Amino acid sequence: MSDADDFRDLIRRIRAGDNEAAAVLVRRYEPLIRRQVRLRLEDERLERLFDSMDVCQSVLASFFIRSAVGEYDLEEPQQLVGLLVKMARNKLASAARRATRQRRDHRRQKGEGEFANIAASDPTPSEQVAGQELLERARQRLSAEELEIADLRAQNLSWDDVAARLGGNANARRMQLARAVERLATELGLDDDSDG
Repeated sequence: MSDADDFRDLIRRIRAGDNEAAAVLVRRYEPLIRRQVRLRLEDERLERLFDSMDVCQSVLASFFIRSAVGEYDLEEPQQLVGLLVKMARNKLASAARRATRQRRDHRRQKGEGEFANIAASDPTPSEQVAGQELLERARQRLSAEELEIADLRAQNLSWDDVAARLGGNANARRMQLARAVERLATELGLDDDSDG
């Protein structure tokens, strides 16, 4: 199997909720995400509120839930790297803006920021995926039609194929799922200004 085929198989397995695939992705890409965050986390005061692992866990949780419902069309590892880097930058910038907007005195904070609960004793994203908890919570919040779209996308059907099976056009079905994912991200506390 070629590297491209191996990568597409990994993404297909993640969409299907495969625990081993999620663990592989975390092992491969967590160092990259954390490095990107550390490079961007220049303000020592913000480092007291959250660290690279906090942001990384938030990125991975968002990625897994959005992947599981078929939001991303990833064909090669470089696309995934670009997406994860963009998500990390967006989450970090969003958290920094929020901290600044609230005019917090960073010197007096004790690590209670946007990511404080993520780094607590809660399960890591890989543990959440392994237990299917996060995915099940997301699936329960989808309407029957949204769930059908997500299931078809999890089977690697193109948007044209999804539209052919359910009616409508490909772009409308893609937008329908995108809106559902945004709603889920907000409801599940994975939302930032823009994940990717």
